[in-house]
This record gives sequence, C-alpha cells and structure tokens, in this order.
Amino acid sequence: MLRLAANLTFLFTELPMLERFGAAAQAGFRGAEILFPYDLAAPELAQAAQAADIEFVLMNTPPPNWAGGARGFAAVPGGEDRFRRDFDRALRFAQVLRARHIHVMAGVAEGPTARQTFLDNLAWACDRAPHASLTIEPLNPLDMPGYFLADFDAAAEVLDTLDRPNLGLQFDAYHAHLITGDATACLRAHAARVRHVQIAGVGPAGRVEPSAAPIDYPAFLRTLADGGYTGWVSAEYVPATITTAGLGWMAALPA
Repeated sequence: MLRLAANLTFLFTELPMLERFGAAAQAGFRGAEILFPYDLAAPELAQAAQAADIEFVLMNTPPPNWAGGARGFAAVPGGEDRFRRDFDRALRFAQVLRARHIHVMAGVAEGPTARQTFLDNLAWACDRAPHASLTIEPLNPLDMPGYFLADFDAAAEVLDTLDRPNLGLQFDAYHAHLITGDATACLRAHAARVRHVQIAGVGPAGRVEPSAAPIDYPAFLRTLADGGYTGWVSAEYVPATITTAGLGWMAALPA
C-alpha cells in the first residue's frame, strides 16, 4: 500500500499553511513535506501536523530565501561555513518537526573542486546527525541551470563513495524524466538507493498533476512497489486550479 504525502509548499495553497495539514488529511494524504518551513515556528507546524495525524516527511536545508536565492551550498567551494550553519538550523527544525528526511541541496557549482566540497560537506553532515536520514536529489538542468547534481549516475557515485547508512537518494520522477527520458527505467537502475520519492506530471510550464503522459505513473508506482519500496511517495506539483479539483489521479494508483 502506497503511503502518499502532500508537498504543502505546492498543494492546498488556497489555505494558510497551518490549515493545509488538515486539508491534506481530509483528501487522503497521510504525510506532508514543506520545502522551507523556516518562516513559521517549528512548534506551530509540529502541532498542526499532529492535530491532523500527518507525518512530517521531508524538508530542505537551504535558507528560506528561495525566490531568487541560492539553491543550497553543499557543493559550493568557499561556502562551507554557510552550509554548516544552515544545516544546523535545518537540523533544529527537523528535530522539532520529527521530519523523516532532510534533503541536502548541492547548489550551483561545477568541476572537481565542487565534487570534493560536496563529498566533504555530506560526510560532515552525516557525522553531525548520525540518527537523521539525509537525502540528495538530482535536479534537471532546464529547471535548475548550473545545479551541481544534475545526473542520477553522478548521485549514485557520490552515495557509493561515501557509503553512509544515513544518506540516500531522493528520487523525483519529474526530474528523472527530464534528465533521462524514462523515469521508470531510471528507477529500476537506482531503486536500491532510494529513500524518498516525489511525483509530478510534466507540463509545458513545469510540474503539473501526475495524471497524464509522458510518465505512466501506474506503471512507475507498480515498479516501485514490486521493488519492495516502503517509504513515502510525495505529490509535488502545481495544481491547475484548486488542489481538490485535481486529485483524480489518486484513484488511478495501484493498491
């Protein structure tokens, strides 16, 4: 049985953030993620999630200035101090929220020095929070130009090099399709490393409801379940109208 989570940064935005947990639960979601929860007090978010019987599934590490701001610092040479301050802040939030995963964003960088910086910062973070589950996620270069981690094989190499039990792959099918052209084949290749899954349809302007081609989500999710995946599958997309009007895709998912 798939465990569905709602990305509350994208879904139910017709409501204030603290009310989105209850709306997600009413719609059938049992988990939630927020890209950057730092604008609200962590205890308030934790209370809202608990009241709705929603598990807080995932959050990102960068500072809250996402609009026009940096996409993380983990692979940025010279940004080590900034990364480590931000990581500690994210860790404090995650502990209050009881977040299952913390996504460590690489940032815009390139070259061997950036790779070594990424490895060093990830090793530091794994040691800093040995009981936390950390993830890295390849992002497609169309949506995130210059992002250091833009390839699944490169992500696998990083994970295999570090070989840390608390570090795994965040697999976004939308990004996988745009990077490889076949999200399901990419999943098969990297299933053993996957800690968290995100889904969205691929529209002309970006992430849309996961209800139509080019990604066959019933087949994708059957592949995921057949491979023994027991984690969360998070819906991260921009609804065409109000969120509840576009949830028909949930009924088509495999049991």
